[in-house]
Amino acid sequence: MSPAPSSEEVVETASPFEDEKAPPSVRADLVTSAVLLVLGLTVVALSLRMPTFLEQSGTGLTAPGIVPGFYGVVLAVLAVLLALRTLRRTAVVGEKVAGNDNGRLAMAAGLALLYAGFLVGRLPFWMATALFVFAFIAAFEWPRGPAGRPRRLIEAAAIALCTAAAITLLFEELFLVRLP
Repeated sequence: MSPAPSSEEVVETASPFEDEKAPPSVRADLVTSAVLLVLGLTVVALSLRMPTFLEQSGTGLTAPGIVPGFYGVVLAVLAVLLALRTLRRTAVVGEKVAGNDNGRLAMAAGLALLYAGFLVGRLPFWMATALFVFAFIAAFEWPRGPAGRPRRLIEAAAIALCTAAAITLLFEELFLVRLP
């Protein structure tokens, strides 16, 4: 019988670049991040080609490509962060990730449907957004256990309020969009 592999050997065999040895979730995350990066950069490139209306005495902020360009930049940045997180997690953990993420996906989808289908329109936008962000963070942090839970919930509330304020100000003051 051969001795158990050391942690260094496990890290080497879990390389995301060797298709046979990488867990499916690592490959899926890397492929997803590459596709999202290309999509985000394409959106930015196409938004830069849109007219600016400066010749009609408009400001640069009235250009129709501002919002899609912003979304493209955010999508590209998040795609890079996903790839970096996946590579870092693979190097640190060095083993296959066990479990199924379908429950987490269903929870995220359910919270998003609750937000879009029920909260928005019935509550002020900033409040609906703050409740959604708080519930989302709390739902995904809760399984980490009771140790530090009160602190994590306080952090979730602070993040939710800051996010709601930032989104509201960004859309109402910069993009001049009336929110429900």
